[in-house]
Amino acid sequence: MPWNHKPENERKKLKKQDSIPRQIWVFFCSVKLTVYTLVLLAVTSIIGTVVLQNGAPQQYVDLYGKGIYNLIQVFQIGDMYHAWWFLLLLLLLCINITVCSVERLSLIWKTIFPKQLRFNPDRFLKSRTKQTFVVPQDAQKLARSSEAWLNSRVGQVHRQKDENTFLLYSEKGRWTRLGVFVVHASVLLLLAGALIGAVFGFKANVRIDEGGRTNQVFTARTREPVTLDFTIQCNEFEVKFYDTGAPEDFRSNLTIIENGQESFTKDIRVNHPLRYKGINIFQSSYGTATPNAAVVSIVDNVTGRETTQTIRIGETIGLPDDQGYFLLQGFLPHFDFRNNNLGETFFGKVDLANKQGFQIGLPVKFPTFDKMRKGRFAFAVKDFEKRYYTGLQVTKDPGVWYVYAGFILMILGCWVTFFMSHQSFLIAVQPQAGGQVTIHLAGKTNRSARDMKLRLARMAAQLENQLTKG
Repeated sequence: MPWNHKPENERKKLKKQDSIPRQIWVFFCSVKLTVYTLVLLAVTSIIGTVVLQNGAPQQYVDLYGKGIYNLIQVFQIGDMYHAWWFLLLLLLLCINITVCSVERLSLIWKTIFPKQLRFNPDRFLKSRTKQTFVVPQDAQKLARSSEAWLNSRVGQVHRQKDENTFLLYSEKGRWTRLGVFVVHASVLLLLAGALIGAVFGFKANVRIDEGGRTNQVFTARTREPVTLDFTIQCNEFEVKFYDTGAPEDFRSNLTIIENGQESFTKDIRVNHPLRYKGINIFQSSYGTATPNAAVVSIVDNVTGRETTQTIRIGETIGLPDDQGYFLLQGFLPHFDFRNNNLGETFFGKVDLANKQGFQIGLPVKFPTFDKMRKGRFAFAVKDFEKRYYTGLQVTKDPGVWYVYAGFILMILGCWVTFFMSHQSFLIAVQPQAGGQVTIHLAGKTNRSARDMKLRLARMAAQLENQLTKG
């Protein structure tokens, strides 16, 4: 029955609003959700700044205690910006911004792209910023002149006659209402870039000796190996020092090898990385690599005789008079002795005849160090070929181009949003008694009404001057 038609439509509308998909949509387009998510991200970012990130387990125990360390482990606060819940917050913010933008865009789409342009003259003529002046000329002629003037200043003019009044309407910048959506899109790109970089990127380190090569790097956070699609070879490492001994500059000469072929060779320095196929290779550190051999002096304290011999690491030699053997075991760039750093040190094992073997350290800077042992033989390193290793930081961030695009869009969106506006103008030409014609000029804008008032004053003066001359 006709009387039941409206209630039935209302019931259908209410039922649609109460549907689960609609409730989910309303939840995600909530401004409160945006505020709460941003607050949570801000608070957790502060925590991530205060709490040590990517530290060793013992560091956390020493700083915060065992209980807090367990809590840090459970919630991955030690690597918070890669924690699943932090990435989930970023994803939630992305969904929230997307849904809010779609919801708002659907409401103003007809405003931005109307099927038929309409305007309300009373809305303009009742404006307090309206400018009015009188010209003693023919109304139709003034309407034509005003239309040409408005077309040159603003854009296409829509003409309408209301009784004896000629109404001329023009507008520009309707599309600028999309500026806020460009800003939203830029934020989405920035968040997407952060998510993609966190999930699919990595930050790793590797140490390569001069002349060495590798296609594996180790993540800074978990020390898990990452295999590259190419091999990095360190051809040469060079370091220059100030007179004080501090490093002035260090350089690595690297070659990229792919499919067994050398692709190219390049020198890298600090802040001058090598980039190849989305992988960034930065110069981050250096150190003394393990030498291949050393020139070792052996003094027999009984006979006073000294022998010098070049010994390779891992090589065993016989001691004078068949008194035993000496094995050069390895090398340490830093040797701690009673809380003193003795610097570069070789170490080896001495096996004397009919005695148990023992290990000795041979600091390069302290050749008489082994004499303190007061054994039959005193060992010292006379010389060795110094080799360096280069420390490289290897990163991959596939989301970086999304971040770049996001920054560009944000600049464009902010420029449109804050420095451009949708402006509409109306000129009303009203004939009066005695051959006088009243001209009304009014305007509206969606931003900066004060600027519009000043602009209308200037435009009215220009229009009056134009019509008076004409």
